[in-house]
Amino acid sequence: MGQALKIGDTLSYKLIDDSDVFMLISTVREGIKYALFQSIADKSPFSTTEWSGFLHLSERTFQRYKKEKRKFDPLHSEKILEITLVYNKGVEVFGDKANFDAWLEAKNVALGGIKPKELLDNTFGIGLLKDELIRIEHGVLA
Repeated sequence: MGQALKIGDTLSYKLIDDSDVFMLISTVREGIKYALFQSIADKSPFSTTEWSGFLHLSERTFQRYKKEKRKFDPLHSEKILEITLVYNKGVEVFGDKANFDAWLEAKNVALGGIKPKELLDNTFGIGLLKDELIRIEHGVLA
């Protein structure tokens, strides 16, 4: 099977081919080390509180993972990668991190009047955001 993701690797939907998919599968199965998660979190606009909500983990559990240099289990690892992929897609579509961050914080009519980042706590919401970003990318606005 492929190698796991490393700190500094960039994730993007458009770069994913079969070998990248195997890298993602391997990373999920091995579990994301806290150091890799921290690298990902530092590039995102989300606080530890928001990440704990997205992953359904307490902030205390996050502190313990950091202190013990633990790995996230496969379910949490997969969610971290899904959020990272959709975030990077958003930055790509909006052409600018600040513009996408503002979009994530603004109530969105096409998404039922909620803030897009409120959908990052489950796979269905992440998929909905990805679909919406693809519509925006192709100029199909709801």
